[in-house]
Amino acid sequence: MKEGTNVNNTKMRKECEVLWAKNKYYVLSKSHKVYLEIREYLKEKEVDIQFLKEKILNLRDVEESKKDFNNAILHVWGYFKKEASEREKQGLFALLEEYREGENSQDAVIQYLNALLKKYPNPYLEESTFLTGEQDKTIA
Repeated sequence: MKEGTNVNNTKMRKECEVLWAKNKYYVLSKSHKVYLEIREYLKEKEVDIQFLKEKILNLRDVEESKKDFNNAILHVWGYFKKEASEREKQGLFALLEEYREGENSQDAVIQYLNALLKKYPNPYLEESTFLTGEQDKTIA
């Protein structure tokens, strides 16, 4: 009986890790606080995929936070900074500044990152709902 429980826990943990990997930058872009809460939750002995899905889904209605979005962009930029040119870096940071000043949208920044992703492929980021915009599809 105990061995079956361990197998289920391992399977549930793996499902949670896959879901988290796909959604962590989306979560970070919406709420740094929830991002940290989920990271702590995933350290627990037993985790539940439904709990994680609900935490992520609840963020859909969270009001945009320029600070949290900016933070998520800087994390994602870390995947490109060694390969991208100085011009590409300046382009991203100029867009980000325009966004922070209300002169551009989140979509413009994400489109720029997606252009970098096409040029510098990264399988991990290619699965990220933050860049694909598939939060609902991924966790439904």
